[in-house]
Amino acid sequence: MSQPEIIVALDVPNGEAMRATLARMPDSIGWYKVGLELFCSEGPSVLGPLQEQHKSIFLDLKLHDIPRTVGNAVKTAAEHGVNLMTVHAVGGRAMLEEAAAAAASCVCPPKLVAVTTLTSLNQDDFSDLGVGRTVEEQAVALGDLAIRSGIDGLVTSAHEAYALRQAFPEALLVTPGIRMPSGDVGDQKRVATPSYAVEQGATHLVIGRPIVQAADPVLAAAMMLDDMNKAVK
Repeated sequence: MSQPEIIVALDVPNGEAMRATLARMPDSIGWYKVGLELFCSEGPSVLGPLQEQHKSIFLDLKLHDIPRTVGNAVKTAAEHGVNLMTVHAVGGRAMLEEAAAAAASCVCPPKLVAVTTLTSLNQDDFSDLGVGRTVEEQAVALGDLAIRSGIDGLVTSAHEAYALRQAFPEALLVTPGIRMPSGDVGDQKRVATPSYAVEQGATHLVIGRPIVQAADPVLAAAMMLDDMNKAVK
């Protein structure tokens, strides 16, 4: 497994805020996430500044639609230089297979990761949704469906990462909800430190507010990297 990476989440409202954020980021950050809010505000043009800085792009739109629509969206995203993108595992086998085939057909194929369970959900939320499995059981079941459908990896909280790593040794595991012990959890319910996530098998750690909203983002990123490297060593 390759060295774990930090992906800084650009959870900001528009391109102006994104450019201001990028200006404060350390050069050591090679990956950035563009999510729904920013992409809906600016469209594909928002990816330009990241490409100009030769950064890797994680487009987190959590695609979930009929197979043909998702496949076409994957192809279009690839044309914009996206390196990694999300689909929802609950979209089903046909949708996942269509997405995987679309990615493979691209000149520069993006890696695809399937969302198993959002980190904003817990067991009580599962009960509300009528899901009888535990969070971990659901993550493993949907992970199996996604990996067998040709998806490259999974999005999961660190608390399900170990089970997924055991089940899928070669999969990418993208872990949001990363916080330092004293950090504000915000709207996340299943959070973890960088070192814990890496110990559980995560390959990519998505970190937003703890770095982006820090008084000193360079110092905040360094602290995250230091904690992450404790597990690598």
